[in-house]
Amino acid sequence: MPRMRSLMRIVAAAAVLASSSHVLTQSPGDPIATRSRQLHERAIVVDTHIDTTQRLVFDPKFDLATRHTDGNIDLPRIKDGGLDAAFFSIWVPGDVTGPTAVKRAMDQIDAVREAVRTHPAAMVLATTAADVRGAAAAHKFAALMGVEGGHMIDDDMRLLRSYAALGVRYMTLTHFRNNNWADSSTDKPVHNGLTPFGKDVVREMNRLGMMVDISHVADKTFYDVLATTTAPVIASHSSCRAIANHPRNMTDDMLRALAKNGGVVMINYHAGFLSEEFRVASEKLHGDIVTAMDAVSKKCGGDEACSTMESERMDHEAMASGQLPRVSWEKVLEHIDHAVQVAGADHVGLGSDFDGATMPLGLEDATKLPKITDALLKKGYSEADVEKILGGNILRVMEAVERARTH
Repeated sequence: MPRMRSLMRIVAAAAVLASSSHVLTQSPGDPIATRSRQLHERAIVVDTHIDTTQRLVFDPKFDLATRHTDGNIDLPRIKDGGLDAAFFSIWVPGDVTGPTAVKRAMDQIDAVREAVRTHPAAMVLATTAADVRGAAAAHKFAALMGVEGGHMIDDDMRLLRSYAALGVRYMTLTHFRNNNWADSSTDKPVHNGLTPFGKDVVREMNRLGMMVDISHVADKTFYDVLATTTAPVIASHSSCRAIANHPRNMTDDMLRALAKNGGVVMINYHAGFLSEEFRVASEKLHGDIVTAMDAVSKKCGGDEACSTMESERMDHEAMASGQLPRVSWEKVLEHIDHAVQVAGADHVGLGSDFDGATMPLGLEDATKLPKITDALLKKGYSEADVEKILGGNILRVMEAVERARTH
């Protein structure tokens, strides 16, 4: 009888393990050390920026629950890669403004909420760090939301409050273009950073418990945010300018200032933000990033899901043909390591830009995420620091922003 009870416990434990969203499927050609896989399974892995929302809205054939051979994200690949939570980007191009931008933002918010509603066994809508931890404990994927571009509030604080009420937990203040109250990193400055209304937006986000996201903003806007905010801020998908000199990336001084604020930079996987050689060659081939995006969007007839996948396809073909330098996934490690050296291990995380950018070779989709854990351990990072980078740091910032919320 004791042996039978022991056997039953083993069978029950195996059943729980098999149902866990943390259980990783070995990717062919990607051997991961046992210690790394165990750590990856144990950690809460959070990605602060995926653009899969565009597929939910624009692609009628896309089913999040089905394994796809294109794009970077779906629930089977999320499970295989041990991704526990991700912020779905609510994104409308910066040249789409006013009521049209608001409607498109609301359509995307509804699409994320509907994805959760229609896949209740696999997903939950999360709006707090506690929700994310609870989802991981229940072996479910936590879907969060972030608005990518302050133009979507149409200069109306009531819309900001509406987005918060619907579950949005961060807002990127600008996208590639300036809005009426903040300068973007990829546009000609017109406001000298934040306007008085822009500073009020930051204060209202603090009050609402929404994280202020400084990815995409001009350097002066960044420093205006830090001078205004009373809570830690995030860069939801930015990398290091010391390695790839793109204005979307953060300087070392900015990284140090972000750390002093208590915030976190989430490293972006886009090839053009990882490699200086790729950035220079790509701009020669396609023009700057705004010009290139506009051209692909026009080619796709405004279908943003098509635009992002077409852009990635073109870049990968150009890498294969030698028109663009090959960018390997190890560049992500280089940026993580640099950010840790400058800002500290408490202030770095992951913000892939999956389904919205050109992924480096070897990190083509969510199934490859365990390679990051394995590589960090091999570089000598402690298990505690790896867990922070994988998700612990952004959960800490979420909790701090939640505590700072006032009514």
